[in-house]
Amino acid sequence: MAWIALFIAGLLEICWACGLRYSEGFTKPIPSIFTVVTIAGSFWLLSIAMRSIPLGTAYAIWTGIGAVGAVIFGIMVLNEPANIGRLVAICLILSGIVMLKLFSPS
Repeated sequence: MAWIALFIAGLLEICWACGLRYSEGFTKPIPSIFTVVTIAGSFWLLSIAMRSIPLGTAYAIWTGIGAVGAVIFGIMVLNEPANIGRLVAICLILSGIVMLKLFSPS
């Protein structure tokens, strides 16, 4: 259950990062509300996951999911560049996430 909570928390981190982009400094109400709600949900689920997943592992995986998701969103939706360096970086982050999961004591 903790790993599911962590995964969903990571997905919500992607959502709030994207919402933050559209909130334009919290000047637009709907994206701002979306951002605050998804931040709260993400932190809540992260705290649940940390009950049984070590702090370093949970935090690194949470931020890794968010980082990879935000980059992919930027590439696919915002037409940000998808050069080889960025794609290699995504693969390195993903490999780190997988390794943390594989070598986690819980």
